Amino acid sequence: TGLNEKTLEHLAEYDEELLDLYLDEKEIEFEKADFSLKRAVGNADIFPILIGSAKYSTGIKELLNALVHYFPEQKQMSEKNLSALVFAISHDKISGKIAHVRIFDGAINNREVVKNHTRNIEEKVTQVRKYFADSYEDIGTVSAGDIAGICGFKHAEVGDILGSPSEKIPENISLKTPLYTVLVKPVQEKDFAKLAYALQDLSSEDPNLDFVWFKEEKELYTNIMGFMQMQILESILENRFNIQAKFEEPTVIYKETPSKSGEGFVRYWMPKPCWAILKFKIEPGEAGSGIVYQSDISVDDVQQKYQNEVKRTIPEALKQGIKGWEVTDIKISLIEGEDHQIHSRSGDFAIATPMGIMDGLKNTGTTLLEPFISFKISAPEELLGKIAGDITQMKGRFNSPEIKNGKFILEGIMPLSASSDYPVKLSSRSGGKAKISVKFHSYQACKDENEHIREYKGISPLDTAKYILKVRKALQ
Repeated sequence: TGLNEKTLEHLAEYDEELLDLYLDEKEIEFEKADFSLKRAVGNADIFPILIGSAKYSTGIKELLNALVHYFPEQKQMSEKNLSALVFAISHDKISGKIAHVRIFDGAINNREVVKNHTRNIEEKVTQVRKYFADSYEDIGTVSAGDIAGICGFKHAEVGDILGSPSEKIPENISLKTPLYTVLVKPVQEKDFAKLAYALQDLSSEDPNLDFVWFKEEKELYTNIMGFMQMQILESILENRFNIQAKFEEPTVIYKETPSKSGEGFVRYWMPKPCWAILKFKIEPGEAGSGIVYQSDISVDDVQQKYQNEVKRTIPEALKQGIKGWEVTDIKISLIEGEDHQIHSRSGDFAIATPMGIMDGLKNTGTTLLEPFISFKISAPEELLGKIAGDITQMKGRFNSPEIKNGKFILEGIMPLSASSDYPVKLSSRSGGKAKISVKFHSYQACKDENEHIREYKGISPLDTAKYILKVRKALQ
């Protein structure tokens, strides 16, 4: 057939006719095997690997021929319903926000209205752009298999699905974990609002920044990966937005998780018109599970559109827990609820949800978590005792060292709060002989949590009277 035995075995898993021929040890014609391979590639069942080198110009022709031969024709995919993913956001001084999208199925045309599945809204396309190195072209339409910049999507964010979900779109988009939060201030007080909107734009372009504007405290916070990113942001704000900003000392990002199981209840029915009654069961989640939510009630109790509003609001409700930090590794079940045929609106459930969740967290209590980093250190053997002592002093843990040819390798984990400057110290103390690599490992229980609890910023949903006035815009 021209295809090796292993490839035929894989193909036979997706083609019954080919499987029968293979098991009967009959000859398999190349055309048949090639057709089966083409179909399997088109269905994303099999992923071909081609070997080549752009540097030495080898395999390039074979790669291009394979792309043309094995990948589905664009026309085939363009005839399907739209399924696209927003993978980046940028801003243009004239056109405003630009959503960069990858089209998996269907097409997007200029002037058409497109549904944002993630946000359950519709927005009109004002321009479809194909970008080059430092310019773009208005192409009017973009089809399956291609990428483009779309103008007109004012509310789109990175990760949004446009049209309908598709199995081709990745379920989880892996983003790096920011480990620090930092307070940003304008050098000139008159630039405060300008700085806030600039950070808002940058956060929409890079969701990891997760910018927060605490209006009551008049504070602007953004997340960062490390000190170098802080310097880059300072430069971007000055060069792109003409704002001089100063960054306070970064703080490690702590998180909270429920200490035990419990329930939270809210009855939001005054002052009318409003009606939303909810009861949640809150449980500790598995480490690294994030937020897990489920509804155990019927649409006869609470209409589906109101239940959708509860689900949409929960991540925002968990941005601050009872100790002032974001809540994670939590399982929430909606176990009881009630709406009213006349008085209930979707907004009532958006207001009630944070009150019910915070009531539950007050009853479960929370445990503070801190970020741990994993490390790998290589150094001369005579430095082992000193370095092991450093790690122990920083409340770190490590495996037995590997010792070979007068050098050792030590691997383990340690809390970021105690070790953020250790790579610099290690290099200095060892005279540059020790090397260390670090990366985020996990969030684990914080042993000195009382030192890191912070006050709730803004008005807490536990202060129900003030909170209701605030969200109903009756509190100045």
